[in-house]
Amino acid sequence: MYAKCGRLEIAHRLFEKMHKRDVVSWNVMILGYGLHGQSKDAIALFSQLEQTGMKPDDITFICILSACSHAGLVDEGRKYFDGLNRNHCIRPRMEHYICMVDLLGRAGYLDEAQELINNMPFEPDASVWGALLGGCRIHCNIELAEYVAKHHLKLESNNTGCYVLLSNIYAAAGRWHDAAKVRTMIKIKGLKKNPGRSWIEIKNSVHTFVGGDKSHPQSEKIYAVLHSLIRDMKKEGYVHDKSFVLQDVEEEEKENIISTHSEKLAIAFGLLETSPGMPIQITKNLRVCGDCHNATKFISKIAKREIVLRDINRFHHFKDGVCSCGDYW
Repeated sequence: MYAKCGRLEIAHRLFEKMHKRDVVSWNVMILGYGLHGQSKDAIALFSQLEQTGMKPDDITFICILSACSHAGLVDEGRKYFDGLNRNHCIRPRMEHYICMVDLLGRAGYLDEAQELINNMPFEPDASVWGALLGGCRIHCNIELAEYVAKHHLKLESNNTGCYVLLSNIYAAAGRWHDAAKVRTMIKIKGLKKNPGRSWIEIKNSVHTFVGGDKSHPQSEKIYAVLHSLIRDMKKEGYVHDKSFVLQDVEEEEKENIISTHSEKLAIAFGLLETSPGMPIQITKNLRVCGDCHNATKFISKIAKREIVLRDINRFHHFKDGVCSCGDYW
């Protein structure tokens, strides 16, 4: 619970105080380290587990492979995956392949990831193809993305996320006509795109924001804080990365859109409502975009705050202009 709520240090203290640990306890802590970008600690803990004489189970390897994926530790991931059956007599299952495809795809080894899928001892499911599609988005491989999306949609024809991801890949490449065609397909099928939302809890009350949101009672103050932050950030060298605006609009409009992404609004509200020096914790339902990630690094330095942002994949800890993920996520 503490690891998933962003309080890894408390989770670690509780783990250390346990008089007796079963494999589940080790698995949770390994997974927690991975989620928070401390993959080297996850690997060290895995080694400690083996030294105790306790046998890792199949879930342990899902946890350690996930930790490797979050940090791009490809060689380590290959070692653990290859050792599953050879060293531990554990037959790899679908979840292990998903982790490996995700690890290879994120790191840019798209051909190797595709080959791994082709050589699986069972039919790949939609999640495996989805992991590879995520890698195609990161590395802008349109040709492979089309191939992967075709297989993905054969298995889950109404998967909104697959359509959205493919549309975003087209948009990022400036292929607006293709992106529009995919969005039209979403409408024809009656599917709904999940809008980006960010949450922040202040005094036991949860405040939710969407991009460009002006519905909050303190909206005027929030925007004033945000505009002031952006002015200070630009003085420090911050430049909007408009490539993350996946809409075919004018450059000025792109800057307006990206300036008011939901996580920026939530952070501005957090600065407004909390005491100087207090950490701020944000949750987002989608992957944080590159511009917001960069902006949050600047904000953490300017405001002298630690900002913890949990997106759909992992935790990001921003402090003094640096993120715990090392800009790899």
